[in-house]
Amino acid sequence: MRYFNYKAIVLLISLGAVSIGCDSYLEEENNTSLSIETANTDPETFNQLVASVYERARETTTVYTSDLYYALEDLGTDIVTRNTPITGTSDLNDYVNFNSLNWAVGVYWANQYSVIAAANLAIDDAPLILDVPEDEKTKGLAEVKFFRAMAYFKLVENYGGVPLVLNAVTDISTDYPRNTEEEVYNQVLMDLEEALAGVPESTEVYGRLTKDAVRHFMSKVLLTKGYKSFGDDNDFTQAAAYAETVINNHQLVSSFQSLVSIENQRNSEVIFSYLFGGNAVSRGWGNSKHMLYKFRFFDYPGLTRSVKGLGPMPTPFFYSLFSEEDERAAATYKRVLYATEEDVAEVNDTEVNIAVGDTAIYFPKTAWTQAEIDAVPYAVINPGTYFKNDGVTPVHYPMFRKFDDPTIPFTQPDQTSQGERDMVIMRSGEAYLFAAEAYLQLNDKSTAAERLNTIRSRAGLDSSLSSEDVDIDLILDERARELVGEVNRWMDLKRTGKLIERVLEHNPHAALNNAIQEKHLLRPIPQTEIDNTGGSITQNPGY
Repeated sequence: MRYFNYKAIVLLISLGAVSIGCDSYLEEENNTSLSIETANTDPETFNQLVASVYERARETTTVYTSDLYYALEDLGTDIVTRNTPITGTSDLNDYVNFNSLNWAVGVYWANQYSVIAAANLAIDDAPLILDVPEDEKTKGLAEVKFFRAMAYFKLVENYGGVPLVLNAVTDISTDYPRNTEEEVYNQVLMDLEEALAGVPESTEVYGRLTKDAVRHFMSKVLLTKGYKSFGDDNDFTQAAAYAETVINNHQLVSSFQSLVSIENQRNSEVIFSYLFGGNAVSRGWGNSKHMLYKFRFFDYPGLTRSVKGLGPMPTPFFYSLFSEEDERAAATYKRVLYATEEDVAEVNDTEVNIAVGDTAIYFPKTAWTQAEIDAVPYAVINPGTYFKNDGVTPVHYPMFRKFDDPTIPFTQPDQTSQGERDMVIMRSGEAYLFAAEAYLQLNDKSTAAERLNTIRSRAGLDSSLSSEDVDIDLILDERARELVGEVNRWMDLKRTGKLIERVLEHNPHAALNNAIQEKHLLRPIPQTEIDNTGGSITQNPGY
């Protein structure tokens, strides 16, 4: 056994002991004192290596580092911006002075390669670990190849062509030239084909991969590839076919409210989730999505400090996307915040007693007159004033409830979030949208409209779309309403060629600075990676 692998195995077993929060998947166990002989001869070593890949994939999804969350996902898009008045500049959101020294791009790069490194170790060491049943080995290798494919897909979409490292690194080398984007895509699809062949159709252990999880992700990869210079209509055809299989196997939940309810996390629509749970050890950092898109509401009278926001806020355009009939609005965010403690507020120079359950803040969909505002004993924040300092907070907006985890204690963003909810990574609601987009690209607008109408009907929208209604902007709007906070919006806009247009049209801070340009369709390669490889990793154009 190579010394490098033994040391890595000891580390990864320690990581794998926390697994992915599943009830029965790899119970916690102290393996840090294992000898090389024991690690080699114990088939459980292989299971721990597989578990470590799950764990790394989960932890790099919920939080990049203790001071960085979701920065390269929704921020700087048409539906999410920075939570400050519309002045000044920002590199990530406004694309001003965005360069290779940005903290987020370096952490994101390192996180994806950490998943790849763990997967490569499991793949390389699988033949060296004795007595692993063949079916278990086949399944485990398929799982880690899925996560390697996912990490490379994130890398190639954010940075373009990147170095393909497909074996555990056992020596010191600085020669890592970038593979082409097409070569990375070929490897991603090769790993996914092997994953599809090796994982089961269903699993008794909730939280492990199934064929539908692979199919769902293959649909996304092929849909994205279809837009590339090396893609073609067959990619869209396959993307639609995989999505249809997922749709057939995973029935939509009857209502969107039921879908996002914390009481109904594991339902027919869910294909794959990262699990956290109540065990502080196996939970890791915790699911932090309950902290998304929340301002300092607790600075207003009658409201207690129950959850801290992470920073970014939805754009006014996002809120404008929902019609009165769309049930997703009320399930996604709340326009009324009710008092959670007794308090006294001063309204028009008069003290007003606040009781628990009274309205504390109201965000009307249509602006109230000043007379209407003066007549009520609570804060009213009109549309059009979300970025205007009201003397309490500099920004304020209808607050997200989609990912609420109400029993979790207040924590600061640099502390473990402690969130226990499952983090849904794939569900069939998105498969309908994959299919609709693929059919649109194949000029089958009629079928695209049918898939969209199914999603819209579940949301309570009775008016049906016709084939003439369907275009890529309509699909992007539907993705925003259905999937906000669940999937990477930046990738959606990039894939469809709409990033620059929609950011300038709908992101108020980015529009103010007007800095986004063609080069921003790729992130800069982290400068540390260029320096550490002596320039064998080259920078993207324009940076």
